[in-house]
Amino acid sequence: MTYIDPDREAWEIFKGLPRDQPIQMLNLVRLKPEATYPEGHPDHGKGLSGRDAYRAYGRTTAHILKRLGGRQVWAGRPQVMVTGPQAEAWDIAFIAEYPNADAFIAMVRDPEYRDLVQHRTAGVADSRLLRLEPVREPGEGFGE
Repeated sequence: MTYIDPDREAWEIFKGLPRDQPIQMLNLVRLKPEATYPEGHPDHGKGLSGRDAYRAYGRTTAHILKRLGGRQVWAGRPQVMVTGPQAEAWDIAFIAEYPNADAFIAMVRDPEYRDLVQHRTAGVADSRLLRLEPVREPGEGFGE
């Protein structure tokens, strides 16, 4: 089973969590070898890779993220799944931070974003998006 967008149940749970505090979103992304833009899209049939499409998504939506007070706080290049199924290998991993849940909701509802997210849809084969409550003063031990 693959996941590209949140399902309705998860979205309702997200909206029911506190909205007045910063949130972080862990993004794990597996890319398609070749982007699949719908007919009529300017990039349809150009032979772009999934990575090309995802980069276009990032470049074209960065100003929306910034306008809403969001930012990328961590990014890493996945290398090997040490614990877990190798089939769950990811091409991209990053954490985006938003001043609050309403900023994230505003982003996904923004008409310009909704148009530009076509790049993400064209490039992503599978993904995971996990909402996190930031721990500002983590302990010294793992998980504290």
